[in-house]
Amino acid sequence: MTGGGIVALGAVAGATIVLGLPVARWRGLSAPIRALLNAIAVGVLLFLFWDILTHAAAPVESALTAAQGGGSWLRFGWLALLMAAGATAGLVPLGYYDRWMKRRGRPFGPGAMAVGETATGMFHEPVYRLSLLIAIGIGLHNFSEGLAIGQSAAAGELALAVLLVIGFALHNATEGFGITAPFAAGGVRPSWATLGVLGLIGGGPTFVGTIIGQSYSSDAVSILFLALAAGSILFVVVELVGIGLKLGHKTLLYWGLVVGLVAGFATDFVITAAGV
Repeated sequence: MTGGGIVALGAVAGATIVLGLPVARWRGLSAPIRALLNAIAVGVLLFLFWDILTHAAAPVESALTAAQGGGSWLRFGWLALLMAAGATAGLVPLGYYDRWMKRRGRPFGPGAMAVGETATGMFHEPVYRLSLLIAIGIGLHNFSEGLAIGQSAAAGELALAVLLVIGFALHNATEGFGITAPFAAGGVRPSWATLGVLGLIGGGPTFVGTIIGQSYSSDAVSILFLALAAGSILFVVVELVGIGLKLGHKTLLYWGLVVGLVAGFATDFVITAAGV
């Protein structure tokens, strides 16, 4: 398969994220349904958090094993520090940013976004801001997935690359739903343009990662992006749990968490079945 073909497959893997976005356009959702959708998204994101940390820690653990066998302790220390720094950078600044935005207040009046959305509205309105943060966290994760696709193709393992594309495509379909959770929970109906931008932020990095992965391979880069993604997704999980508690229906929160986790693991099993 040509390099262009692999890049096209990477684009397909990232594009499936849009399949879950139309949920945000549903009208007239009752409070229990909104609470359930929010909880399912939390379950999906919790799975992603676990999955991301597992992949980020794998090369660090390999470096530790190598160091114990006479390899470089400096390499292990560097990768471990990079992972810790990336997770911190992905989580803590978002907390300060969120506090700063809340202190600034709402620059638009109630219902203003329903009349006409603006680019700046996505950053200032709490619901839009949280969806944007989810998309960014997922985008960082998907960049690393793209690296895996590109690196597999570069190593001549085309069958593996194709299987990765199939697995990631299924997986990304559930991630699109996670991006829309704040809209569903808040009863906000975003425009198609807004959903398109969020889908591009979340899924586009898969395409970029595939291009880079074909010509460049680095454990350090992969660890950094995965750690950043883990930190940002953890921030979002905390925020969505807070939203879920405010919505009430606590038993639905638990059921939604289970459904989201099962959905995450089910799509991941496709990749595991391929022997990855």
